[in-house]
Amino acid sequence: MLVAAPERWDEACFAVPALRALVASGLGTGILCPREQRDFWETVEGLAVIDYAPKTKAKITAAEIRGNWQASLAWDAGFAAEAFKIAGIPRRLGRTDGKLKKYLTHPLGFAVGPLEHRVRFYLSAAEELGIPTARPEFFAPCDIGIEPVAGAVLLCPGSDFGLTYEWPIERWVEIAGKLLESGRRVTVASVDGGRGLGKILADKLGEGVEFFHAAPLAGALPLLAVHGLVISADGSLPHLAAHAGATCVVLFGPNDPAWKRPLGKRHAIVRRHVECAPCFLSKCPMDLRCQKELDAERVWDVVAGKLG
Repeated sequence: MLVAAPERWDEACFAVPALRALVASGLGTGILCPREQRDFWETVEGLAVIDYAPKTKAKITAAEIRGNWQASLAWDAGFAAEAFKIAGIPRRLGRTDGKLKKYLTHPLGFAVGPLEHRVRFYLSAAEELGIPTARPEFFAPCDIGIEPVAGAVLLCPGSDFGLTYEWPIERWVEIAGKLLESGRRVTVASVDGGRGLGKILADKLGEGVEFFHAAPLAGALPLLAVHGLVISADGSLPHLAAHAGATCVVLFGPNDPAWKRPLGKRHAIVRRHVECAPCFLSKCPMDLRCQKELDAERVWDVVAGKLG
């Protein structure tokens, strides 16, 4: 079975347990993904990875996969679903949902409740195929053979989800100062998108910290694995860090942690729940109170608990 990779990084991480379940069932399983995701999917053992370059036409990819797969699984009516149909894959599976239906030969009827974690969306598809998913190893971090450095902490103040997902920079400076005072080795990461807070924070902290730009994100997995603790704005990076084995403290604002927190019980969520949250908006129409009312003391209390 050839599975379409979700294009968003958080969704890709949420799909990993379902892909591991498919592989463990003995079903020959592959993933069709954007080229920038290749390094990420190669961390899933037993999964054949087929990538496509940016701006590739679906018919080109269809020619490459034609005749090699007996079934496919798509999540939405995107590039992969179109390529699967053009390639003539005999059994094309996916949830009956709007525009995707025209690409399918075997619609799936699984449903996910509104308050369930997003990982259930992907697991439910495997379960409808009769594949067990309740095994702890399906949810474990990947093993890329890198041990975390003692006392190494990574800060990522920027978010690729939008400006409303970013905490005020002066409070990041306060948290970083406490970490440095406690003798921790601090690294600051920046990501594409947002306001470039990673570089701003690194400049404010000066020579006492290391800095790197996490792009492409999949290529940053070894650097993320080096840090036992990652403190981050809600965005793609903490999901990749969790996959690499780090413990994450994630600052949530307009998003819903019950739905979109990183996978794993070891992580911590910090938020100031306000009456307009979750709104899921990338631009706040009000006063950004979910971020401005989250004080540094509350964040530090959670961070200190993870350090202890």
